[in-house]
Amino acid sequence: MPDCTRTDPSTAAPPWQASLRLRFEDHAGTTRLTGREHRGPLRVQKALYPEGARTCHVIVVHPPGGVVGGDRLELDLALGPASRVLATTPGAAKWYRANGKVSHQAVRLQVGAGAALEWLPQETIFYDDADVMLAHEVTLAPDARYIGSEILCFGRRASGETFATGRVRQRTRILQGGRPVWWEQGALHGGAAMRSPLGMQGRSVCATLVAVGRPLPPALLAALRGADPALGLSQVKNVFVARHLGDDSEAARACLLRVWQTLRPHLLDQPARVPRIWNT
Repeated sequence: MPDCTRTDPSTAAPPWQASLRLRFEDHAGTTRLTGREHRGPLRVQKALYPEGARTCHVIVVHPPGGVVGGDRLELDLALGPASRVLATTPGAAKWYRANGKVSHQAVRLQVGAGAALEWLPQETIFYDDADVMLAHEVTLAPDARYIGSEILCFGRRASGETFATGRVRQRTRILQGGRPVWWEQGALHGGAAMRSPLGMQGRSVCATLVAVGRPLPPALLAALRGADPALGLSQVKNVFVARHLGDDSEAARACLLRVWQTLRPHLLDQPARVPRIWNT
């Protein structure tokens, strides 16, 4: 996201308290944005239909461009039965140094019967000494489908900055039909944890894609593994996970893009058209 205001991490302005709630409904084969409520600098501008009426695309915008210590962002998306939504962001999210305060983000996604949600934000950059708490919760109907991804960048490699201090705590939970199908939580501290084999193994970028729905057939899994042997893939019942560890956010994005382009036609019965905003 472009930096518009408060781009200096040392700014002592009051923290932002921002929230965005969106509701989508299927109307005779067209997914419509039927509810929109926002508080503070977090919003979507309009519903887009680059693939036709069936799938609604929304771009979540955080106008300040960066998050400082004490900021709190909350995002709620609710999809009614049979609706289809792809949500993304216009650029990288930046989390500045803590200034003695913790920054929070809570994402809550509800996907109704027969609906499908793709949550595909662009990369997240944690500046050195950031202190961040991320919570991500997905609630799926028994036959709902979901694809979610994240690219986390620790420090600013292009500027020679490492994630030497600070911490990032993260919790992700996915429920389907009221039962947990994915639960992951952890905390990564700057410095030694970044070099540890139990942490980032000396790398600065990690990327994850999680999909819930129709299991991938063995031939499709084999094709993905053959295309990128360094990519970590796993599938347990109807939950598919792909992981990448490296030092280049563009390489991580390309890696997840290849997985998404293979996965989407199988899981959603739709060709994988790259959103235009990803190329700007």
